[in-house]
Amino acid sequence: MATQATAQRGFSFLRIAIALQTLTIFIQAVSAGLLLTSSYGETLHSAGARVMYGASMLYVLAAVLAWKPGGGSPRPVWHASGFLVLASVQVVLGIAHVPSVHLPLGVLMFGLSVLALARR
Repeated sequence: MATQATAQRGFSFLRIAIALQTLTIFIQAVSAGLLLTSSYGETLHSAGARVMYGASMLYVLAAVLAWKPGGGSPRPVWHASGFLVLASVQVVLGIAHVPSVHLPLGVLMFGLSVLALARR
């Protein structure tokens, strides 16, 4: 019974982490629009990138914590790790100013994050 309660908390933390990641990616889309239209958009988008990357790392941590105690499938860990790789590529592309790949990758990441949230 205690193991089931621990597993339930782990899955709740995982769902919260995915929701936070999804929200930060959405905020990045908004700040990208501000980047094009205002003087403070670049600062906001840059700060948001750090928060989004941190949310991706939190997703990995939550996936590991949900998997390890209950001994369930490691699939969420692989998904979270893959997402962290995508976030890393996104940051590199943003720093390198490659919008032709950076923007579509951001849309893909948002879609994948919404899909992961819907699955939990």
